[in-house]
Amino acid sequence: MKSKEILIVGTGALATIFAARLSAVGTDVTLLGTWRAALDVFNTRGAQVEGEAAYPVRAVADPADCTPARLALVLIKCWQTERAAQQLAACLAPDGLALSLQNGLGNDAVLARTLGLQRVATGITTLGVTLAAPGVARMAGEGPLWLESHPGVGPLAEMLQEAGFPVEMVEDIRPHVWGKLVVNAAINPLTTILCVKNGDLLTDPLALALLGRLAREAAAVAHAHGVTLPFPGPERAAEEVAKRTGGNLSSMLRDVMRGAPTEVDAISGEVVRLGEAYGVDVRGNQLVWELVQKQKRLSSAELSDMVRLGQS
Repeated sequence: MKSKEILIVGTGALATIFAARLSAVGTDVTLLGTWRAALDVFNTRGAQVEGEAAYPVRAVADPADCTPARLALVLIKCWQTERAAQQLAACLAPDGLALSLQNGLGNDAVLARTLGLQRVATGITTLGVTLAAPGVARMAGEGPLWLESHPGVGPLAEMLQEAGFPVEMVEDIRPHVWGKLVVNAAINPLTTILCVKNGDLLTDPLALALLGRLAREAAAVAHAHGVTLPFPGPERAAEEVAKRTGGNLSSMLRDVMRGAPTEVDAISGEVVRLGEAYGVDVRGNQLVWELVQKQKRLSSAELSDMVRLGQS
């Protein structure tokens, strides 16, 4: 009988842990990416979760080498989505399905413009994962995986459950997409412009106040957009995630530290764009968006001003 097969677009931390866990239960995993160091490690040593065994996978740079793919996981940065759509157009089967598990807003629309709505599904993962080394993922926290109830997502959900991922199917994925966005909008840009770990936001009164402001603004935009969040208090939700991941550097801060593009446009930028369209006050998100874009630190005066404005 033919083995189960899956294509993973990406070679970073999330791609690595999904590849390792799926391969561990006998799934034939192919990773598609451009990071040569990771591709070499995957092909020679396999995919590994730190402290566990490595499992064999196949890694390629050319989508022609993974044709045709019936099931694909999209685990890349938001700014890489257009390129991924073009790659998948060349290698996703006509009846195939690409599941986006990315941060931010709009990734599904970018994929669907090229692949068609019937071949794109959306999910949200709350796994805490960092990259220990190319091909080696470091776990920082488990969490559920929410998938929208798409007609073609069943086989993929079964594969993920068999690999140990706690999958929950939902009719409407938007509350979970926005729930993660609210938390990311509060934590990621703030840790980036302050250059601190997630948990450090909870020990500085001004940073904590601005964390709450950013979360409330994003939650207000979600409400204006007609989305009910999966938690009652946005500030508390952001604080709980910052506490649970207290020792972590946010992915946005790590991107800045290695000189890579960030996902701030798909997170803070989307909050600002939609907030302005709905007439919601998003001045806090506007400020941190601009500062991350310019890779500038937030001054004490700016921090104090934003806290004051948020209390007025």
